[in-house]
Amino acid sequence: MAAIELPGEAAPLSGHQVYLALQSASSSQQQFIQTGTQQLQTWESQPGYHSLLQAAYLDKSLPTEIRYLAIIQLKNGIDKYWRKSAPNAIKAEEKAQIRSQILSGGLNEADPQLALQSALAVSKIVRIDYPTDWPEVLTSLTATLRSSSTSNQLHLSRGLLILLQIIKELATARLRRSQTSLQATTPELVYLLGEIYSQKVAHWLGFLNGNGEDEGGTMDDMENSLLALKILRRLLIAGYEYPNHNKEVQQLWAQSQSQFGQLLDLRSLEPPIMVSPAKELVEKHLIQLSKLHVEMSNVHPAAFALLPSSLELARAYWGLVVRFGDRYASLETVPDVGGKNGRDFMERLSLKGLTLLRACMKMVFSPAHSFKYRTPEIKEEQNQAVGLVKTQLLTDDLITQIAHVIVTKFFVFRPADLEAWEEEPDEWEIREEGGGDTWEFEVRPCAEKLFMDAVLNFKHLLVQPLLGFFHSVAATSQSDVVTKDSVYTAMGLSAAVVYKEFDFDSFLTSTLVNDVQQGSQDYKVLRRRIAILLGQWITVKIDVANRPLVYQIFQHLLNSQDEINDIVVRMTAARQFKAVVDDFGFEAEGFLPFATDILSRLMALIQEVDHTETKMAILDTIRTIAVRLEQHISPFADQIVSLLPRLWEASGEEHLMKQAILTLLSTLAGSMKEESQRYHPLILPLIQRAVETGSEMQVYLLDEALDLWATVLTQAPTPASPEVIAIIDSVFPLLELGSDNLRMALSVVDSYVLLAPEAMLGNTVRLRVLSHMTNLLGVTKRELAGLVTTVVEDMILAAEKLGGIDGVAIVVKDLLETGYTEKIMEGLRDAWEAHQTVGPDRRYPKVDDVVETDYFTVLARIALADPDTFVNFLASVGNVEETWSWLSTEWFRHFDSMANIHRLKLSCLALTRLLEVPPQLTSTILGRLQDYFAMWTSVVGEMQDGRDDGGDNLIWTGSEGYEYETCEDLRRRLQSEGDPVHKAHTLTYITARLHDVVSRCGGEADFERNWAVNVDRDVLASFQALSRGQHS
Repeated sequence: MAAIELPGEAAPLSGHQVYLALQSASSSQQQFIQTGTQQLQTWESQPGYHSLLQAAYLDKSLPTEIRYLAIIQLKNGIDKYWRKSAPNAIKAEEKAQIRSQILSGGLNEADPQLALQSALAVSKIVRIDYPTDWPEVLTSLTATLRSSSTSNQLHLSRGLLILLQIIKELATARLRRSQTSLQATTPELVYLLGEIYSQKVAHWLGFLNGNGEDEGGTMDDMENSLLALKILRRLLIAGYEYPNHNKEVQQLWAQSQSQFGQLLDLRSLEPPIMVSPAKELVEKHLIQLSKLHVEMSNVHPAAFALLPSSLELARAYWGLVVRFGDRYASLETVPDVGGKNGRDFMERLSLKGLTLLRACMKMVFSPAHSFKYRTPEIKEEQNQAVGLVKTQLLTDDLITQIAHVIVTKFFVFRPADLEAWEEEPDEWEIREEGGGDTWEFEVRPCAEKLFMDAVLNFKHLLVQPLLGFFHSVAATSQSDVVTKDSVYTAMGLSAAVVYKEFDFDSFLTSTLVNDVQQGSQDYKVLRRRIAILLGQWITVKIDVANRPLVYQIFQHLLNSQDEINDIVVRMTAARQFKAVVDDFGFEAEGFLPFATDILSRLMALIQEVDHTETKMAILDTIRTIAVRLEQHISPFADQIVSLLPRLWEASGEEHLMKQAILTLLSTLAGSMKEESQRYHPLILPLIQRAVETGSEMQVYLLDEALDLWATVLTQAPTPASPEVIAIIDSVFPLLELGSDNLRMALSVVDSYVLLAPEAMLGNTVRLRVLSHMTNLLGVTKRELAGLVTTVVEDMILAAEKLGGIDGVAIVVKDLLETGYTEKIMEGLRDAWEAHQTVGPDRRYPKVDDVVETDYFTVLARIALADPDTFVNFLASVGNVEETWSWLSTEWFRHFDSMANIHRLKLSCLALTRLLEVPPQLTSTILGRLQDYFAMWTSVVGEMQDGRDDGGDNLIWTGSEGYEYETCEDLRRRLQSEGDPVHKAHTLTYITARLHDVVSRCGGEADFERNWAVNVDRDVLASFQALSRGQHS
């Protein structure tokens, strides 16, 4: 090991050094592992490194662990550096060298683990290089398989393994080139693999039936036939556009069905003729065959229906499901979701059968839509397939049987379920409430999905039998708990279909109320089901008059003093109560009498459960209650908030729990409005910790912390408290992240400008804000660009309100110093220059119309606040007359592109106010008089559009707050009421300043002779007509 003591960078690249580094990295000592790994990473980008890794792997004299690490490193290097576009990509010569040896290395590899990694490395190369740079790979592999099928078992086994990994890669490719290449080679591969598969299966079936004595050879044949079947399964799905058109596929499909029955019979023989591992291999063959059948029904539904005997196959699967249903209740294990260990094999096959029937339903009632062109023949064929399934498979008898078997067999609460409930209640409840895609892995959830499909699509057939079933239970108290549980399950799942025919309100008051009060231990099963049932029906149909009864039932189910309400019953009730309060028909007033008790019990329960997932679910229910109660949550808020510090500390590294806590605090702050201030001592430090740059908490909690911060500012009354102001500095690092959170960070900054303008306009903070706005000025996302402008605009308005003209001048000075105005003037100058170009030489501006409107908005705010400050700003840019010439040209031209009516009026008022400039500049401004009259006519017409009283569409007089108005809404409303855009009548404002400038020019006669004479008569007449209209 002495050779690797030097720093990694010091070692030259050679075969021996690579060996030493691999030896070090595969050591059992951490120091050597770290040094060796570092050295290997240093070499990754060097030419020749990956071919040396391959040489180390191919050297069978080296220890297995070194060869294993070498092939792993090579495989990872192919992932990172094989593509031509990758940084430090592997050179073409080195690639060719690796390709020339990698197939033979994999074919001759005896170690199974090494062989698998080698096969994976080959597949990654093929994914990128086939067919362009390595067109012969599949031809070579096919030749090897053909020659070794009877002579060289190692080559056959490894060749199949390599081909399996290649087909896995190519089958998932999305590029049309890769798909076409795979489809081109599929027929030859299918023919060869079909031969190998049939030959090997015949051999080992013969041995199992007593013909032959070569047990070792039989096991090899079983492994090889399984590999061949795995490849065939993928090829039949991914290698054909229309599998049913190919005769080879039709033959294999028929063979798969007959073999499925043959192998299933073989496995079921009594007494058994197989033991492990042969039995497991036969079961693996059956699973692969069932996957083929299910995938064909999902991916190529029309082909599935038209392939030979597919409908008989679907019926056979249903027969399997029925037989399994007869013994479902007696199964002793309740496996983990998605787990295979310990799961009954027939359960796995039955799950495939249920999934296949779901696919048949989907084919008929919810077909997948595609934009791919289909010929009339293909469309007709697909319609024929749908017709076959609908008329010959999904018959009334089958659908009725499906519903009956599922309700009576798979909805039954089993002893095994109760046992798992008692042993691990938390885990069992979480698994049962899993939702999502768990139906793909468990029989009962899958049966529920199939039942819902049947009920939704065969209402005419199933509604009456279901109603009879429901009434039979409702009419008697003799039904046992297990029967009722299964019936209530069906009742909940079919709610959206049967609600018109089934009087659930009567059922609730007559039957459920009685059931939920039964004191037998058995009834805890039914209590859990009743909570779920109410959660399902509340959104469908429960009368408002019965809502208090529903609240009473949940109040009862959450009562820990009742011994029947064990932890599972109460956790289920807590989850389901979210649906009750989240329903559209929920009324806070009706719930308030129960709120204290239910919230107290939920908060007690959250301290009783152990699993974070369960705590989060209960917390989400509490949050939903807070959302729906709105301000009525205030009396309960102290109790809720008192829980949170303990939950926060107990969560440790469980950041999902912390996210849920921040979300709940945000909800409470939003619902309680100003009253939420009393929680600022808890909330503000959490925000500060969660947004701290570089912290682990920021990675996981930034979204929720920013949302909470924004809510706190939105609901904070004016003036802002010192504690709220104290955390302003925490927002500035977030403006540099450039992430998806930038929008929220900008919103926080703008909220601070409205809430605490004195603090935001202080010397230090003001410069930091404007510097960040300058850096963000070129942001490409429209929403973000608009927010940047809004922040600057609000700062100018705040400065004018607090400091008048001097305040605006200070902000403008800072805008100049930070380079903000320089950037917008560059953008506007470029736009002006671009608009001067015509014909073949025409070019487009760098900024679009919306961004240009943003830029003019900032200039308009300055000009409207104080024309002298605006003129001084122009002087700082360059010669005032020259700058005004191009800027005014572009500004007036841009009016036609302003889509925002508020900003249209703002620019109009600002440009009009420039008529107030000192006399020495009046002639410069009046040089644009025709543009002024055209603008006034256009904007005044827009402001008076749709009204005949001469008013202004943007004047908001006497506006009042609304019920849900936040403190920030109030601040924005007051700001708008003082804004000339919403205060000044446009035509009156224009007329006053026009009269003033006429007077300063020597009166109407001089103004007419010197200035108005240059205005087009029609333009002038249009404005005069508007003016007369106001005074008439």
